[in-house]
Amino acid sequence: MRYGIIGVGAIGGYYGSKLAYSGQDVHFLSHSDYEFVKERGMQVDSCDGSFHLSQVNVYQYAQDMPKCDVAIVGLKTINNHLLPELLPPLLHKGTAVVLIQNGIGVEADVQKMFPDVQLIAGLAFICSAKTEPGRVNHQCYGSINLGNYSCKDEKLFDAILNDFTNAGITAASVPYEEARWKKAVWNMPFNGMTVALNTRTDLLLKNPSTRQLIRDLMMEVVGASRALGISGVDEAFVEKMIEMTDEMTPYSPSMKLDFDFHRKMEIYYLYTRPIEMAREAGFRMSKLEMLEAELRFLQG
Repeated sequence: MRYGIIGVGAIGGYYGSKLAYSGQDVHFLSHSDYEFVKERGMQVDSCDGSFHLSQVNVYQYAQDMPKCDVAIVGLKTINNHLLPELLPPLLHKGTAVVLIQNGIGVEADVQKMFPDVQLIAGLAFICSAKTEPGRVNHQCYGSINLGNYSCKDEKLFDAILNDFTNAGITAASVPYEEARWKKAVWNMPFNGMTVALNTRTDLLLKNPSTRQLIRDLMMEVVGASRALGISGVDEAFVEKMIEMTDEMTPYSPSMKLDFDFHRKMEIYYLYTRPIEMAREAGFRMSKLEMLEAELRFLQG
């Protein structure tokens, strides 16, 4: 199959490069790194084994890209307003679009932009960062859950899962709502808390007070998901996420990096939207509401 990657950062760069290295036909849209990647290729420094792509199908403009069977969007959600310009050149009648993005409600809004497009949620559990042009540092983990939002072509969905697996990526199919809210269990506490307290994930868990606060915030996400009738998000999963983070290398999540580099943070889909949905279902995420307010203050 032919894959198109929109957003060649820590996420799109990693998964797209893994697919290309495994032999898939992959095409990358990269504005800022175009000249560098065209001349020098892509480098992935990985805990699972580093590799280099010397020949990369890279494009500076979406209109120059070929039609793709699968379009993977690795943009930050704050840039989704660009999708009506970037995505159409890649689409044919049966294209599936995989949104590897953070937050709740992303697919619903993108579906409004593209009513007939087959959408799949991509939930990445990975510690990675784009360290310089054409270079991704993959520190640990790297699995991805795929949640089917509106993909009617089951064979295509299964083929995408198989391609990820054959590329050495641990991939699984998870019910859409469960997949999104499970990712929120980790995202909502750690992204915001690392920004608000100017720290890393490991330090939050080493301190007994903030460790308990992280657990409390996670349980608010569990409570919200229950209020919304979503199964599979429970206290056992909270403990699993805390244990997983204990084993991580010291890590600054994407929101912390955005804040450090004076970029706009993904507050809306990570906080505002899920908080609003929970409130409408009769559940208040009171501590996360306070964290959201702190983030909006820090954003300025």
